[in-house]
Amino acid sequence: MSSPFHNIITSEAEIRELIGYPSDIVQKKSIQQLDEHCRQFIAKSPILFLATSDDQESCDVSPRGDVPGSVLVLDDKHLVIPERPGNRRIDSLRNILLNPQVGIIFIIPGLEETLRVNGKAVVIQDDHILEQLKAKSNDKKPLLAIGVEVEECYIHCAKAFIRSKLWNYDSWLQTHQLPSVPAIIKAHVNSPQYTEEVVKKGLQESYEQRLY
Repeated sequence: MSSPFHNIITSEAEIRELIGYPSDIVQKKSIQQLDEHCRQFIAKSPILFLATSDDQESCDVSPRGDVPGSVLVLDDKHLVIPERPGNRRIDSLRNILLNPQVGIIFIIPGLEETLRVNGKAVVIQDDHILEQLKAKSNDKKPLLAIGVEVEECYIHCAKAFIRSKLWNYDSWLQTHQLPSVPAIIKAHVNSPQYTEEVVKKGLQESYEQRLY
């Protein structure tokens, strides 16, 4: 298939000519450790997005959510993300084994600024750490976790959230306007044994019985 893109920019210089350079405060706001402000932000965040890539430059972004305080900060250079049950694709974990560099965005509902953390990750099974990551709802300990050595932290501006009106309830779609996830999965799987009802039932069972 031929590409629909023809006027392709190939250098940073071309981008800088259009976009310009960051302000002084933007250039100086990045720090290399988790200070008290970063720790407080992480402690109040119930969801993060973890970006990884493998050694062939194939990328993945995965949401990780739990009650606030579920991400463990060990010290000013290390944090730990519990590996809760998912779909068993283990895309993030496989990528980390091949390429440790990760990017994380921490989000607090209602706050339009986000916290970005970049660093190197490992998949860990340290029992004394896993014990501290037990689920608050049922005390279940994760089998694995992702340990991150922090290299960079900074607050990301709110423009994306302001433009998207993400936290503005009036901008949200009504329930009947939302995409049907069972219908999407049924179409993508494209197998007669997986009807919409079968998919819906499987999702509901997973959400109700296998969160932890």
